[in-house]
Amino acid sequence: MNAAASACAHSGTSWDGIDWIAVQRRVKGLQARIVKAVQDGRHNKARALQWLLTHSFSGKALAVKRVSENKGKNTPGVDKVT
Repeated sequence: MNAAASACAHSGTSWDGIDWIAVQRRVKGLQARIVKAVQDGRHNKARALQWLLTHSFSGKALAVKRVSENKGKNTPGVDKVT
């Protein structure tokens, strides 16, 4: 899988058009593979999987969704700005 190709959404993809169940499934699968690699002592494999997760479209989209849709999104940060 080419991370550069998978990190970008298709030009016709909208926020509402994303299949969030498939995105969550992909992220959960990568996270499970990372845990298994660490448990097996395969740290280089875990590092490669972490890179893949952080550079994938699914990982980025789910991270943005979690941050933008949580109940704390309307609370001010350390700079007192919402």
